[in-house]
Order: sequence, then C-alpha cells, then structure tokens
Amino acid sequence: MSRIVRIIAFGLGLCGGIVASQGPEFGQQYRQRLGGAIDELRQVIARFDADAQASGETQASAIARLRSNADDFVSRQGAAMQANVERLRNLETHRTTMIQAGPFARVALMVRDGDRDVMEAVYRDFEPALPVTAEGVLSSAAGFVAVWGGLLLLAGFVRSFFRRPRQTVRV
Repeated sequence: MSRIVRIIAFGLGLCGGIVASQGPEFGQQYRQRLGGAIDELRQVIARFDADAQASGETQASAIARLRSNADDFVSRQGAAMQANVERLRNLETHRTTMIQAGPFARVALMVRDGDRDVMEAVYRDFEPALPVTAEGVLSSAAGFVAVWGGLLLLAGFVRSFFRRPRQTVRV
C-alpha cells in the first residue's frame, strides 16, 4: 500500500477521532445546561411558592385559583406555572437518570430522552472541544480506528480489485 494512502488514512483517522469525541462533549455541555435550566425553574417556582404562602395558599391551590380565574391572562399564567412545575419534575428525573447512568449511556439517554429545548439551546451554542475524560478518549480512539482502519481496508480492496492477475508461463 502506498505511503500516501497511509498518510491520508492517518490524517482522516485523526479527523474521525475528533468528530467522534464530540458526542461526549455535546453530552457534557447538555448536562451543564440541563442543570442551569433546573436551577432557574427552581427559582421561579420558589418565588411563586413564597407569593402563594404569603397569600395563605399552597402551590397547588394557587395554581388552581389562577387557572380557574375568568380573566384569560390570569388563567394562562396558572397554566404556565403548572407547566413549569411539571417541567422541573421531568428535568430533575432526567438529570438523576443521567447521573446514575454510565459514561456512554449518558449520551444515549440524552439522544433518546433529552429535553428538546435544552438540546436545541446546546446545539445553538455548542463549542467543540476535546474532552479528556475516559469517555472522550475512548470515543476519540474508536473514531480514529473506524475511519483509519476503514480507509486502509477500502484502499486494500480497491487495489486488489484493480490488480491484474499474474500470468504464469508454462514450459
């Protein structure tokens, strides 16, 4: 196999490793943003709960009171607060599941069960990086081996396909 093919395969293998490492990096940035969303929702709900308590209401009764109000705007605010409470519960459950999952399972959980709003926000602001966690290193290595090995195998196949069969001379 020619030296040029090996050099190209090595270079593209490095690129494959870099690309493969972005899955765990995206997952790490997702988990950070997920934590930020949870923290912000907790603050919003805590302020609502304090206002409800100051008025002699529980969270549930305050939401019910808002939702049953004849004023459409006030009713919508009650529905929005109920959605915030439910979203916080879902995000906290998702975060707990991700924390308990193994390194590679976290990426799969993010893809399968991830919060769409958080995922879109991470995608908009994603900054590629090379993670130095075991998960990132293994992903990089797998990406390198897949691209590098695949290209060498493909080059070997193409070379053998175009190779002329040797003619034997009979005496």
